[in-house]
Amino acid sequence: MIPAAFEYHAPASLDDATALLARLGEEAKILSGGQSLIPLMKLRLSSPPHVVDINGIPGLSYIREADGVLAIGALTRESELEESEIVRARYPLLHDTCKVIADPLVRNLATIGGNLAHADPANDHPATMLALGAEVVARGPSGQRRLPIASFFTGPFETALAPGELLVEIRIPAPAARSGGAYFKLERKVGDFATAAVAAQLTLRSDGAVEQAGIALTNVGLTPIKAVQAETSLRGKRLDDATIAQAARLASAASEPAADLRGSVAYKKDLVRVLTGRALRKAAERADRRR
Repeated sequence: MIPAAFEYHAPASLDDATALLARLGEEAKILSGGQSLIPLMKLRLSSPPHVVDINGIPGLSYIREADGVLAIGALTRESELEESEIVRARYPLLHDTCKVIADPLVRNLATIGGNLAHADPANDHPATMLALGAEVVARGPSGQRRLPIASFFTGPFETALAPGELLVEIRIPAPAARSGGAYFKLERKVGDFATAAVAAQLTLRSDGAVEQAGIALTNVGLTPIKAVQAETSLRGKRLDDATIAQAARLASAASEPAADLRGSVAYKKDLVRVLTGRALRKAAERADRRR
């Protein structure tokens, strides 16, 4: 199908973009990678009167690690993350996630900022960022502010971004020694949204017990879910079969899936349990290698 008519805007700077968004309000949609917005517009599920293309704004595509943080520009493409040696070597959870987003054609265009700002509970990055304890940087007419990812997703397709604000950067804490992560996703076919997926990030103590744990769930609720009780159950414990099984049960209990063509509620909750166990074991294996 063909989208409804709209007015196209291409601001050349962040100041221009935020001023434009503040003026246009809810009538404007931001175009970054376009892999969510354009299909919605073609199907006329979204018909914004104004489209604001931010791809011409310089300085929003980068991957750099400094001062204990991995900073990622909002316009960084998924394929760039997938190919990054820093991400591959030091952030395996993020690398796992990039590899299973849609397909290579989509990843060449899709942006990490767009993935998060779209706030689709079926998207992969939101859960990963929750498990990693990330924060996002927003820029608006009043300046810049940082938002913890845990308070960023306020509902399906809704975020804490204020009118006129743009997501400009994602900040992930650099991993300590003996840290590792993993993302496990079940999809009906390659490129599909997850039936369910689990992100896990662990930091182990020298004795093998868990110092820090992050567990988050994809597409089993109206927003990505941080499995807080499952995380708490791991801290201070060694990752034996019983400990992992308990955390997996708690993660399953935290999920709130709806029945659909991908499966029943019971099936999806059990899938969360199984995937949590796999993600924790893989994360622990990777953490043990990073001494």
